[in-house]
This record gives sequence, C-alpha cells and structure tokens, in this order.
Amino acid sequence: MKKEVAFNDIIRKVRKDTFGKGPERIHTTFVENMAITRMHGNFTPTEKFIANSEDGKKMVHSARTHMIKELYKSHVPEGLEELCGSKLVHLFTDIKVEEDMAVSVFMFEKNIEQG
Repeated sequence: MKKEVAFNDIIRKVRKDTFGKGPERIHTTFVENMAITRMHGNFTPTEKFIANSEDGKKMVHSARTHMIKELYKSHVPEGLEELCGSKLVHLFTDIKVEEDMAVSVFMFEKNIEQG
C-alpha cells in the first residue's frame, strides 16, 4: 500500500504544479505493468466557471488531457520510474468534465511489484 500512496503523491504534485490544483481524492491500483489512477475534484474555480457552457466543457477537457499527455511525453515526473522499478512507456488519460473525474492509465515496460 505504501507504493500506491507514494505514486499518488507524485501524480498529485504534477497536477498541482501544472494546473494550480491537484485532485482532492486520488486512488491508484497496480495491475501487471499498469498503474490505473482515478482522480476526483480536479478543477480550479476558473475551470469550473469556464465549463458552464458546452464550448467551455470542450475547452477544459481538451486543455486538461492534452497538457498532461504533452507533459509526460517531454518529462517523466521525478521518482515515478524509480518507484515502479520500470520505464514509463505509455500514458492514456481522460477527464469527465461533468463529474470532475479523471482516469489515467500508466503503462510501464515491466510489471509493477506490489508494495
């Protein structure tokens, strides 16, 4: 369980540093070579305001998903690969604006040992 908590701390810090607010609740499960992370309470007050219209929802969704994907492409967060004992090879992420819920699936080269 310690590994999941440490993983969540890294992900929360990345999101807080990138968007100015990290998720209020975060839960990660390790399955084989994947870390599946669910996050609730992600949006800043400004994003919530923008998301009041259909165009705003699309804009917030696009900004959140594209920024995270680009961030991880250019720089794997410090300590993430060391914690999992493997190189990050893919990130799949999406956010449901209406429910302020995000899911990210991190795929590593090797299976992640529980811890």
